[in-house]
Amino acid sequence: MIERLAQHGRRTAYVVPAACWVLSMSLLAASVIMQQSDPSAARGVPGFGDAAWWGSAAVLGLQAVVLWGLRGRPRATLLAVAAGLPALMVLGEGIGVGLVAVLVATYRAALAAPGRRLAPTLLGAGALVAAGVTAAGLRSGSAESAAIVGGLLQGAAAVGLPLVLAALVGARREADAALAGTAEAQSRERDALVQVAVERERTAMARELHDIAAHHLSGIAVMTAAIGRQIDVDPDGAKQAVAQVREQSTAMLRDLRNLVVLLRDTDSPSDPSGPAGPVRMETLAGIGELVARASESGSVVSLETSGPVAELATSGAVGPLAQLAAYRVVQEALANAARHAPGARCEVRVDAQAEGRVEVAVRNGAPGPGEARVHHGPGYGLVGMRERADLTGATLRYGPTDDGGWQVALAIPVAVAPAAQTTSTGEAS
Repeated sequence: MIERLAQHGRRTAYVVPAACWVLSMSLLAASVIMQQSDPSAARGVPGFGDAAWWGSAAVLGLQAVVLWGLRGRPRATLLAVAAGLPALMVLGEGIGVGLVAVLVATYRAALAAPGRRLAPTLLGAGALVAAGVTAAGLRSGSAESAAIVGGLLQGAAAVGLPLVLAALVGARREADAALAGTAEAQSRERDALVQVAVERERTAMARELHDIAAHHLSGIAVMTAAIGRQIDVDPDGAKQAVAQVREQSTAMLRDLRNLVVLLRDTDSPSDPSGPAGPVRMETLAGIGELVARASESGSVVSLETSGPVAELATSGAVGPLAQLAAYRVVQEALANAARHAPGARCEVRVDAQAEGRVEVAVRNGAPGPGEARVHHGPGYGLVGMRERADLTGATLRYGPTDDGGWQVALAIPVAVAPAAQTTSTGEAS
């Protein structure tokens, strides 16, 4: 491919000089024919047999050679080509045939070099053209003033017209380059936005998987530890614990299935025919079931609700993403309590009485009697909580308590203020 382009460039380098030479020679021949048919139409043009004609043809050939040989040096090319005009003064009024190469050389030089650097070259080329045209006019019998004015005008036109054309072409090229650069920048921006969106989706999926697995596996770990102690002394209790492990495993599979189905591109995410039941989005109302499952796994957990929590869960005052965030925060907090403070009492509180927000808090005490605090390496639980809070505009606070426990509190904004005031308290152990 590169070799073909190089060959194409070499062929193109011959085309322009050859075309200039053919056009100039054609104009020269036409001038001779016109002079022979009407001497007043092209005064001073030598005939085909004159040495001046052949000398002029040689100059035109040299101009074409210069256009080809010095194409990499545009300013030198312009001066060399313009220097042929004084030599073509023998053509009289036919000297214009030598301007073809000058026009091409000026256009090339204007495209290749900045205007300030090109100014001396343009002045020099214009002066050479003006001198040649003036001398040709005087030779053909024109008045001195007319020859000088004509020479100056042709000198200015010979370098001015190609300069204007080159400026227009250069501006168009710059505009095209700017548009191409803008398009490329927009393409890079779109790619970056797509990459950011992909990373956000990956983070969201990782957060959901962490919250689901951590909660259920923490409960399973607590129950299996109890089974190890009960299997010899309390077989019936061990069987009940095994059943609870099965329930936790089934619940985890159900939640994972819900996540997978929600991530799929489908118009009907609920499929009640599946073995794990219908797909659903967790809400504030599901926190009670979450606490019940935690208590069934052997944890000591109590739930207190204040205000119209159920109404808010169904009225749309709290968005589904915010409700899911609250559910996952409670889920992760209970899992952390089971992991880091086994045997500790946990209190879950959902307060919808405050105007403009719902407060969800999970507080656990120090590890129970005979239980030591379990230290684990840094995980992603708190990171996921913070991301969920930022995503929904909620406020998250967490930290140790005075009695050696830990508390997590999430304040979720509410679109409509609660309309009723109710309080209920429940405890399971």
